[in-house]
Amino acid sequence: MRMLVLGAGGTGGYFGGRLAQSGADVTFLVRETRAAQLARDGLVIRSPLGDARIAVQYLTAPQLPAAAARPFDVVLLSCKAYDLDSSVDAIAPAVGEGTAVWPILNGLKHYEALDERFGAHRVLGGLCFISATKNEDGEVLHLGRPASVTFGEREGDPRSARCQALADAFAAAGVEFHYPEHIAGDQWIKFTFLTALAGATCLMRASIGDIVAAEGGRAFVEGLYDECLAVAEAAGQPIPAEARDKALGMLTQAGSRVTASMLRDLEGGQRTEGAHIVGDMLRRSRAAGQAAPRLELAWVHLQAHEARRRAG
Repeated sequence: MRMLVLGAGGTGGYFGGRLAQSGADVTFLVRETRAAQLARDGLVIRSPLGDARIAVQYLTAPQLPAAAARPFDVVLLSCKAYDLDSSVDAIAPAVGEGTAVWPILNGLKHYEALDERFGAHRVLGGLCFISATKNEDGEVLHLGRPASVTFGEREGDPRSARCQALADAFAAAGVEFHYPEHIAGDQWIKFTFLTALAGATCLMRASIGDIVAAEGGRAFVEGLYDECLAVAEAAGQPIPAEARDKALGMLTQAGSRVTASMLRDLEGGQRTEGAHIVGDMLRRSRAAGQAAPRLELAWVHLQAHEARRRAG
């Protein structure tokens, strides 16, 4: 399997790096400055699961058309949602007739653009669980122990050759992976949980523990999650009881220091994926004719932050 990974930041750098470390044929598509770092230092991973310094293959945009003459089997897309348009343009020269595009972005909204550009038959379902970033020296910092990927066919044979090739590659790399027959269920489990987590912690500028300790805080979080569950139900993807109970337990855990990564972006004055997560969940709620006052409030808040950020 020959894979192209867009970027060598926290998420793509970690998972692509672990594959490369195991000997998989992985190439990173990077900017000139990142290429210089990789040439000088290799891809450096700092992780509680093991540090690594890996000599990786990489190329820049002008080099991609020539490299794609030997087709890529999979293109891994792990960009921020607000960079999706430019990322789609960047990987387009690498997507041939037999190439699978595998996004591991948060949410679901990106499938509309990817299906339109490349055709739904080329776009796998995907998601990941990891907290990772890239520091000023170009090192990939894996924060915490969870690091897993999920992939699967959105239609057709759930046990396709391309998904089996991914499973074999991640098994060889020792990376936790999930390969469900019905990936939509996994996607909605994460989408509903993440929307409630991001909506609550961003709106309150607080951790889950601080929110649920406040008068009315637990009821607010529970109500917000219920609004998200209703959207999943209307979409024909009801969240199973076990997954629902697990998510609710995390969302209401006393003393929890958990926040969404979106809050870290917001507090750092960075752009957020609010439109792709909270905004899109609200859009789907409205399309289903549902009332979602907590989602409405969280979305207004994120829009106001973005307006203030743009104004400087």
